[in-house]
Order: sequence, then structure tokens, then C-alpha cells
Amino acid sequence: MKLFYDLLPIAIFFIAYKLYNIYVATATAIAAAIVLISVTLIRGKRPDMMQLITLVMIIILGGATLIFRNELFIKWKPTVVYWILGAIFALTPLFSKKTLVQKMLDKSLTLPAKAWALLNTSWYAFFFIMGILNVMVVYSFDTDVWVNFKLFGTLGLTLVFVIIQGILVSKYLPQTKQQQKNSRL
Repeated sequence: MKLFYDLLPIAIFFIAYKLYNIYVATATAIAAAIVLISVTLIRGKRPDMMQLITLVMIIILGGATLIFRNELFIKWKPTVVYWILGAIFALTPLFSKKTLVQKMLDKSLTLPAKAWALLNTSWYAFFFIMGILNVMVVYSFDTDVWVNFKLFGTLGLTLVFVIIQGILVSKYLPQTKQQQKNSRL
């Protein structure tokens, strides 16, 4: 369900862009982000950090896009969000005994400190790389390509990244007796 909420504003942006233009898509994305946060609050839940950062950036950069009629602001929004998240992941260990990934997952996963550090490093590296990729697409291609990259490219790259994370974590998961038996063969 969380994935649905995270993808909904992007999907709405994509559809509005394809049907109308970047400005209608931007206004629609701002409205969708506000509605999603409102629904979260009405349900008595607390929005997560990424939702809040995204909301603030869509309001600021989306608003600038609409006010100045300059699509470059909204095109920079993913990069700014990625880099803020990357910085948070990178800086959390300086102020806490646990990495941000560990804080998010330690109730459901037990890993050695070295593995938590590796996961955290890979997350902030991923966010910084995604920000760079977005800037490259913004300045190398037209808006149609950027919108397609925003939906399909980032979704695909995120899926690949999460699969790689699963593979990294899987070696630390406890094995069943059958798995231990098979690994000896």
C-alpha cells in the first residue's frame, strides 16, 4: 500500500503531462501530494520523512515552475529530493549510533554493524547517483524524455537497486536446516 501512495503522485503527474502539459502536470502533482499527506494525517498516521521532503520540494519547486512558467524548477525536484535524502543517510551515523537504514529496518532484520554500514552507504550512494542521472537527463534531453525517465527510468533503477539490496542482505539471513544441508552439497 505504501508503494501505491509513493507512486500515485508520479503516475498522476505522468498522465496529466501526457494529456495536457508540464504546467497542468505540476499543479496536479502538487495537489496529489497535498491530498496524500492529508489522507495520511486523517488516518491518524504520521507521514514518513520522504513524503514530507517530497511535499515541501513539490510545493517549492512546483510552485516556482507555475509562478515563473519555467519547467526547469520541477525538473530539478527529483534531484533535490534525492540529494537531501542522500545527505540524511550519509550524515545520520555522525549523530547516532545507528545508521538510518538500521533505524528503519532493525525491528525486522538483524545484521552485523558492518552490513548496516554497507547498506547505508549503498543507499546514500544510490540517492546521489540518481540525482546526477536526473540532472543529466534534464540537460541532455527534451521534456518528453525526462517525464518518461522520471516514471519508468527511476522506477526501473530503484527496482534493480532494491533487488541488489535483497541479495546483499540475504547472505546475513539465518538459513533453514534444509538450506544448510543443500549448501554443504
